Amino acid sequence: MATKRRRKVKKRDYNPDLAQSLVWTMCSNEGCGIEEKVPEGDGLTCSTCTQMKAISLLSETERKSLFGSAQTNKGLSRPRGWRWLAEFVDSDGNVFVKGKEMPELKGTLPVTDVAAIKARQKANKEKRKIADNKNLLKMAAEKKELKKAIEAQKDFLDHKAGK
Repeated sequence: MATKRRRKVKKRDYNPDLAQSLVWTMCSNEGCGIEEKVPEGDGLTCSTCTQMKAISLLSETERKSLFGSAQTNKGLSRPRGWRWLAEFVDSDGNVFVKGKEMPELKGTLPVTDVAAIKARQKANKEKRKIADNKNLLKMAAEKKELKKAIEAQKDFLDHKAGK
């Protein structure tokens, strides 16, 4: 088993003159209330307010492309991994081939049975669990046999063999 290497932590330069010149200042946006230490006389806009300002500058389409993908799929009944299926047809009749929509095939194929996919996934999960348990039991039995063999060797070395 590999051991972790310890890293040397470099000492940071501490300037007491700079620490005395820092002042606790409240964020300049109303209702925020976050305080930070900044050099005396400087204004402050906290990281949260800066992020909100940057998001407000984005157009609606840019916002949807960045943040809307998770919200659009919540109402749809698509199983996990539907994008990697060779062919998937949702309840509206949209056809997806390896995750890419094919509008020319819309409504031509039957809807994919999501319940059957989920049942198959559950059955596969149970099979994997049973196989893992069998492997664990096999390894435990092998470990028990190895312990017996080691004890026999210790007895042999201590001249207690066959007594």
